[in-house]
Amino acid sequence: MKYLIIAAKILTVFCLVKTPTCRAEDSLSGLTEFASISASATGQKLPYVYTKWRHFTTKDGLPNDHIFAVKADALKVWVGTENGLACIDKSTGKIKSWKEEDGLPWRVVSALDVSTKTGDLWVGLFGGGLARFSGGRFDHWHQLNSGLVNDVVYGVAVENDNIWAATTAGASRYNTVTGEWTIYTEKNAPMEEIWNYGVSYDAGKVYLGIWGSGVLEFDVATQTWKDYLDPDGEMEIDLYRDDGIVHVITTGTSYVNGILWVSSYFGMCRYDSRHWRGFYAHETGLPSDFGNAVKGRDANEAWFATDKGVGVLADFTSDTWVTYTMDPNTHRGKAVVTQGQKALELVDMPTGIPHNYTLWTECDGNDVWVGTSKGLAKARGIGYYKGLRNRAKYVATDSEARSGESGDHKTKRPKRSG
Repeated sequence: MKYLIIAAKILTVFCLVKTPTCRAEDSLSGLTEFASISASATGQKLPYVYTKWRHFTTKDGLPNDHIFAVKADALKVWVGTENGLACIDKSTGKIKSWKEEDGLPWRVVSALDVSTKTGDLWVGLFGGGLARFSGGRFDHWHQLNSGLVNDVVYGVAVENDNIWAATTAGASRYNTVTGEWTIYTEKNAPMEEIWNYGVSYDAGKVYLGIWGSGVLEFDVATQTWKDYLDPDGEMEIDLYRDDGIVHVITTGTSYVNGILWVSSYFGMCRYDSRHWRGFYAHETGLPSDFGNAVKGRDANEAWFATDKGVGVLADFTSDTWVTYTMDPNTHRGKAVVTQGQKALELVDMPTGIPHNYTLWTECDGNDVWVGTSKGLAKARGIGYYKGLRNRAKYVATDSEARSGESGDHKTKRPKRSG
């Protein structure tokens, strides 16, 4: 296959990447007050910055710290890990987990989605097929007992009464009412390659992110396909700016408010049904072009999980970004606000994301969840707002940073500038 060489280099996403061991103090439970606020003399418009984080690891009850997927509903947060499934009760914070000995059909949980109609949890298994968790039990589908095209499932999406599974050999669609399976491969869909990396659904459109075939759009009403490829056909460089998808090796899609957000291994992009816009690390707040996943919050905000941190396009119209990373030496958190290539604000925090290798982001109301190779993080969006506002800038002195406490705290009173 023509992308085999590149595949060998970047297969590490789901090949159980080994990362440096975090120190005990890095796996903090509880919330930390990260930064005080200093009045801004300029009254500059700035985006919301998440400064309250809580970490969840095996010490808190997760079955494993390598997080592949997160799905939040009204009452629970479901977490897929390298060695089991977990559920966090939002009201109590308690964690329940399932491993193979507890009935989970396969140990590696790579994808999750919840049916808003039935409340059932659908679980993609990396090598084990597809499962449904309902009424306290697991039902299991695989290649030998169903129409699932392959047991290596990278993505799952609920579309009305149908369940989509993105696999390494194509996509499968399961009708939960009739029990009918439909398989999509290069034989009946415009797939140049069949390695499906992700799937998402919203507002009558299913989007498949395919490794080597860009993005495929399936219109539920017309049952027709449309493909999105990089028009210049170049693998090493995006020859013509914003002429289409940035690269055909795509890893994730998110469709919200009529906007398609796409992550790839060579940059990210946004599509409004007429115009494409590409985003690259050298000219935006993206920490890396190597995108593992994307979650669109609305038409102007999207969260990109990369191998070097989380890049948030906080306001599309002004090209304003917030980049969340962890210092590998001090393990402190950092948020950088940029507009274009200009840095507007730096927020230094005792705790941020647990690790820079991020694999998933999930918007949960005003809060956000980030899955990494060394644990799960919840960012609390107290006072969250969309877009930009005139606000004071964050300033954290060393003494204030060291005095952070666990638990919920009100934001410190703004200091008056001199």
